[in-house]
Amino acid sequence: MDKFVIKGGRRLTGEVTISGAKNAAVGILPAVILSDEPCIIENVPTISDVNICIRILREMGADITFLGNDTYRIDPTGIRSHCVPYETARKMRASYYFLGALLGKYKKARVSMPGGCPLGARPIDQHLKAFCSLGAKYTLSQGMIDLTADKLTGNQIFFDVVTVGATMNAMLAATKAEGLTIIENAAKEPHIVDLANFLNSMGANIMGAGTDVIKIRGVQKLHGTTYSVIPDQIEAGTFMAAVAATKGDVVIRNVIPKHLESITKKMEKIGVHIEQFDDSIHVWVDGPLVKANIKTAPHPGFPTDMQSQIATLLTLAEGTSIITENIWEQRFGYVDELRRMGADITVNGKIALIEGTGRLMGAPVKACDLRAGAALIIAGLAAAGITEIEDIFHIERGYDCMEGKLRALGADIEKVSIPDNKDSSKNSSDKAAV
Repeated sequence: MDKFVIKGGRRLTGEVTISGAKNAAVGILPAVILSDEPCIIENVPTISDVNICIRILREMGADITFLGNDTYRIDPTGIRSHCVPYETARKMRASYYFLGALLGKYKKARVSMPGGCPLGARPIDQHLKAFCSLGAKYTLSQGMIDLTADKLTGNQIFFDVVTVGATMNAMLAATKAEGLTIIENAAKEPHIVDLANFLNSMGANIMGAGTDVIKIRGVQKLHGTTYSVIPDQIEAGTFMAAVAATKGDVVIRNVIPKHLESITKKMEKIGVHIEQFDDSIHVWVDGPLVKANIKTAPHPGFPTDMQSQIATLLTLAEGTSIITENIWEQRFGYVDELRRMGADITVNGKIALIEGTGRLMGAPVKACDLRAGAALIIAGLAAAGITEIEDIFHIERGYDCMEGKLRALGADIEKVSIPDNKDSSKNSSDKAAV
C-alpha cells in the first residue's frame, strides 16, 4: 500500500491545470453504451474511478483505445451482456450509472449495489422510482439489482429529494424511451448539464438540464460523437483551499469560473483574493484568514464535496466558524484526524464548531474517504513538521496526479510504498482500485 509524506510549511506558487471532472466522467463513460457507433471522449481524468469504468466496459465487450492526452476511443458495439461484473462494479459508487445506460439500450440491466466512500447510506429508491415510472420492474437480491422492461415509455418523474445520481440515471434510461419524459425536482449540478450535453451531441433530445425540470423526448438511435469532459470544479476548489492554507499565489487553469461561484464567494469572505478570467482564476493570500459560517446544499449552494477542505482552511483562520452539513450524515469522519494535527473542532450531529488555532502540526493520519483525504493533504501542506497520510487509495479515486501537481507548485510531497503489516495482501490490489 502507499502513503503520502508531506513536509509542510512551503508556500504554493506557480500554475496548475485542472483535470476533467470525476463526477461527469463516471456518468459519461457508461452513457457511451447508448450509442450505436464509437465515441471519442476527451479530457478524461486519470483516476481510479475512471479506470474502473473503463475496465467494466472492456469486460462487457467494448473496444477501447487510449489515444493519449486524456482521450479515449470507445466502441460499444461489441457489448453483448447486460450484466456488469460484480467484483469490479462493487468498488465504486458510480457503478449504478450502468443501470440507466444498460436499461436504456437493452431494456435490462444487472449491477451490484454501489460502493465508494463510507459517507453513510446510499439509498437507490429514487433511482428505482424513476426506472419504474418508465415501465421497468426490479428485484434486489444478494447485493445485486436486476432491471427488466418490455419497453420504456416516457412519463412524469418527481423526485422526493434532490438527487444527482437518480437524475443522471433517469436521463440515461429516458433518452431512448418512447415519448416525453419530464423530470421534476431534478438536480442542477454542472455534471448533470455535461451529461445532457454529451447525450445531445449523440442525437438525444434533452432540454432544461441545469434547472429543476428536465424534459427528454426519446429517440430511437444515438450516433457517435467527440466530446470533452468539463473541468473538475471540486479539484479546482481543493487547489484554491491549498493555496489559501499555505498563503500562496497560484493561477489555476482549465476551469469554468461560473461553476466555482459558491466556493469563490466563501473563500473571499475568509480572506482569499480571487481574480477571474475566461478559463482560469488567480488565487492568492496576503493577509490573515478570518472565520466564516458555511452550510452545504445542492447546486448552486456550497458543495458537500468541498466541506472538509474548507473546514481545514478554517482551522487556520481567526475566530470561531460553524459548518452545517446538510447532504451526508457521515461527512465529518476527517475531524478526528485533524484533531491529531492540533485542530480544535467539536461535532454535534450535522454541525461542526471550529475554533481557529492558526496552526497545525504534522502527524500520522489516515484518509477515511476521498474528500477527507484531500483535506488532510491541505492540512499537511500548511502544518509544521511532517505529515504521513495512509489509505490514499481514497484520494486517488478522484484526484488526477495530486502529488505531481502539488510538487510543481513547490510542495514537498512524496508518494511512498509501505509494507502491509496486516494479513491483507490478498485484497490490497482491490483496495487500490476502490
